[in-house]
Amino acid sequence: MTALLVRGGKPLTGRIEPSANKNAVLPVLCATLLTDAAVTLRNVPEITDVTRIVDFFRELGSKVEWDKADKRLEIDHSVMPRNARATLPQAMRASIMMIPGLLNRLGQARLEHEVKGCTLGAREIDPHVAVFRAFGAEVSQTGQEIVFRTTPGAGSAARMWLEYASVTTTENFILSALTVSGSSQIVNAACEPHVQEMCTFLELCGARITGKGTSMVTVERVAELHGADYTFTEDFHEIATFLALAAVTGGDIAVRNAHPEHFMLIDRTFEKFGAEVRHEDGWSRLEAPAQLKIEQNFTSHLIPKVEAAPWPYIPADLLPIFIALGARAEGQMMFWNKVYEGGLTWHTELSLFGAHTLLCDPHRLITFGGKLAPGRVTSPYIIRVAIALLMVASSIEGESTIFDADPIRRAHPGFIDNFVNLGADVQWVK
Repeated sequence: MTALLVRGGKPLTGRIEPSANKNAVLPVLCATLLTDAAVTLRNVPEITDVTRIVDFFRELGSKVEWDKADKRLEIDHSVMPRNARATLPQAMRASIMMIPGLLNRLGQARLEHEVKGCTLGAREIDPHVAVFRAFGAEVSQTGQEIVFRTTPGAGSAARMWLEYASVTTTENFILSALTVSGSSQIVNAACEPHVQEMCTFLELCGARITGKGTSMVTVERVAELHGADYTFTEDFHEIATFLALAAVTGGDIAVRNAHPEHFMLIDRTFEKFGAEVRHEDGWSRLEAPAQLKIEQNFTSHLIPKVEAAPWPYIPADLLPIFIALGARAEGQMMFWNKVYEGGLTWHTELSLFGAHTLLCDPHRLITFGGKLAPGRVTSPYIIRVAIALLMVASSIEGESTIFDADPIRRAHPGFIDNFVNLGADVQWVK
């Protein structure tokens, strides 16, 4: 068990250069399987899932050089034997995005029946199976494995209308479309910044993609994808998190941000708590108000709310950091998670800090603000929840402990070091 010991109550101040977005890095790594040319990736974070994918590539015979100090990753799949056998890593959701590349390269891939990840709720595999079958793959189940097979020339262009704008399903469609002849189209596509970033990388490799950042994306196969030298941009989740840390601790933090155009709704959400974000010269800054206070509706009989849903809504991954602000702010706020049925059950841990909350149903939570006190809490295996609990603890004068805080390392390398550099008193303990 890994815990964080937090001595809170100090305003956090300073400047931060955030890491790359895990949700962009992982699909881009999977996309490298589509080319035999060498690829160089820069600003690659040293996180658990990246290590797992790198190890998997090496097991298959690919050449991978990772300079962790320089955050540079060089990949060459041309040396992978054509008879390599691929059973995908079970411990991460991103494994499923390697299937298009492996089918194209090896003709088959095997996946453990239960793909793991954060404990947010059910994440079905069936939409992915529908994508792979649409492009000509045969899918069967043998014991605890799902087996995917294809033969050269078996697939053709496809058009799909997703029931739900799933990020990984959209990414699998785009990757699969690049392996067949013709023009393929997906309707109700996910359009999150990390989906756009994967498309940007593929375009750099020569892919022809139109509609990036919209709900309708068209992909046309090119003769072959060439190599690329690509630098990942900053993680908008991490940018928003550090801005929220300034708000909740009464501090003043600036974060490097190359894409403030993604922040209009995020900025508006901070305003609902009485905090203002300013963007200038490639930096986003939040100087906390004297007191976080919920902005009241003109429709007085309705509680103000933050709704999380697929982009361009507020991302569900950011909802916990705003719940942390709600626990600290004066007034009532409703939080509506329209994505995950298991995304709010951790609210009981907030009560150990003295927070007043009401879970209306699995998708809606109300915070009532109030005076908080140090506590000993346990994080579920949800990255942003562990960070939200850390935020709350940091805002409270006194010593708190967050048990099972290890999920933070899964997405944010050096997060605690950055935290300490901002003036926090926090350390890992066993």
